[in-house]
Amino acid sequence: MVHQEKYDKYAIFANGGKQYQAIEGKTVAIEKIAGEAGDKYEINTILFRKLADGQFEIGQPHVTGKITATIVKQTKDPKLVVFKFKRRNKVRVKNGHRQPKTIIRIDSIA
Repeated sequence: MVHQEKYDKYAIFANGGKQYQAIEGKTVAIEKIAGEAGDKYEINTILFRKLADGQFEIGQPHVTGKITATIVKQTKDPKLVVFKFKRRNKVRVKNGHRQPKTIIRIDSIA
């Protein structure tokens, strides 16, 4: 059985071609954005918002309003190994990649 928490107020926003859930007080790891730890960040691409009284707003394509967040730190994902191999041709290519991430803390959803 999967335990699902119920939140009175949350929003879905887009960043870097991906969608994330924003809940006040929670941290989210998103695609890298410019800034240092402690800087404020504003998100305007809100796709969906649930209000405290059970009402929903669905964007067409975006909802008016903003999400304010604070940058916690800049980091990278664990290394991803990319290995290309062609049999009988002596072709072996090994590359690695670490995707940069920014961890933000959601301050408020307006």
